[in-house]
Amino acid sequence: MMRFASLGSGSDGNGLLVEVETTRVLADCGFSLSETVSRLARCGVAAESINAILVTHEHDDHICGVARFARKFNVPVWLTYGTLQAAGDGFSNVTTLQVFDCDQRFAIRDIEVEPYTVPHDAREPSQFVFSDGNLRLGLLTDAGSLTPHMQAVLSGLDALVLECNHDLDLLWNSTYPQRLKERIAGRFGHLDNLTAAKLLSSIDCKRLTHLVAAHLSKQNNTAQLAGAALCQALNCTQEWIGVATQSDGFDWRQVS
Repeated sequence: MMRFASLGSGSDGNGLLVEVETTRVLADCGFSLSETVSRLARCGVAAESINAILVTHEHDDHICGVARFARKFNVPVWLTYGTLQAAGDGFSNVTTLQVFDCDQRFAIRDIEVEPYTVPHDAREPSQFVFSDGNLRLGLLTDAGSLTPHMQAVLSGLDALVLECNHDLDLLWNSTYPQRLKERIAGRFGHLDNLTAAKLLSSIDCKRLTHLVAAHLSKQNNTAQLAGAALCQALNCTQEWIGVATQSDGFDWRQVS
């Protein structure tokens, strides 16, 4: 059995729980220690039961709580060499650091992890596909554009947590500084609603039973706009599309 839940998703902090049998991993931890423990408890999970933390990249909303949580609960941290280098001394007192290459799968107990590279303005960013050997859950946030490799890796998933960071019209008409607008909308920024929908149209979605829009901008997107773009690509009702919020993430979803 595979299931997944979100502690929260957005520019103020991210964390995705993945569970297979008795194995639990956390992809990113962008919250304070107390907040992480509280959000885990909301999902019925004890902090001591986390078997590993996987880090996508070094930006604060994904990494700021990782080292403190790992030290407190003696949890191994998995990350790329570039992310480790970019983090500086932030992981100096973490007991177990596991460096992975994005072209090699690895296993954390019952969970197989397939990392893959994405275009984002970080040192060596990665995203992940999680598997129990049969079912596949994809995570894609913090990518500015699509690549053939991303499309190949994410084809044939059973579940997908997909970035819908912004609506382009809202972004360009926002009060953000011009340089920030260009960074967000650029090739190494964040996926907008229509580009996320384009990804869905370009991959095999026949097995997809869960789709959750994630990392929505508070200022430059809405759940309705993101859901409308995704459901048009899948020819489904908007109610079928889940949305991860900053405050609550989303509750457990079972992949079957």
